[in-house]
Amino acid sequence: MINPRAVIDPAASLAADVDVGPFAVIGPDVVIDSGTWIGPHAVINGPSCIGRENRIYPFASIGDAPQDKKYAGEPTRLELGDRNVIREFVTINRGTTQDEGVTRIGDDNWIMAYAHIAHDCQVGNQVVFSNGASLAGHVSVDDFAILGGFTLVHQYCSIGAYAFSSFGSVISKDVPPFITVTGNPAHEQGLNTEGLKRHGFSEASRTVLRQSYRLLYRSNLSLQEAADRLRELNDENGDVAMLTDFLSRQRRGLVR
Repeated sequence: MINPRAVIDPAASLAADVDVGPFAVIGPDVVIDSGTWIGPHAVINGPSCIGRENRIYPFASIGDAPQDKKYAGEPTRLELGDRNVIREFVTINRGTTQDEGVTRIGDDNWIMAYAHIAHDCQVGNQVVFSNGASLAGHVSVDDFAILGGFTLVHQYCSIGAYAFSSFGSVISKDVPPFITVTGNPAHEQGLNTEGLKRHGFSEASRTVLRQSYRLLYRSNLSLQEAADRLRELNDENGDVAMLTDFLSRQRRGLVR
């Protein structure tokens, strides 16, 4: 399963059925679980832990040192879950000691060509990065979010679950769950209605979330007033709790 032209450090640990293509380079302190395919010319450095059944395409660079001038060679790491698809020329960096020291990516993510995930980012499950989407350091992206092509996200921003950014969005503030944003700088465009339908949200849930959107963006309420009103909706629909929880932990103010 390992092409003889691949370069694998003796200090790397690969499951018996890992498939490694020609000219791929795997450095020390890399652990790769079963069923993962490493394409030709991909480079994986460590410390990195790669889960099961991932597909890493040619020329991807996974687990290399963070692009941070403060980084001084500390043993930070990358954790990649299961069944992720990482396409050509994607770059994913390890963490820094200025944060938890780890970049984490969950399961079943679809990361298209030329996307970049910087140091200390925390990415959930089933997230889509379209071509060229880029996260600066310390960004968090929750489950089922979709970043359109060439979306740029500022350091320390948070992207909520089921959020959607249109192509070329420049995000410098937090994006709440369920919201669509667009533009430079990014601004809200509406509720991600199509995404909610695709993920099986009931009509009742979508109705309450539309009401939540109007409270947050169309009612001339302060953010605190809107958050208080949204908490009153929690009893009617648990999905709103995801929104109010996000508001309570925002870091850079909302796209609003």
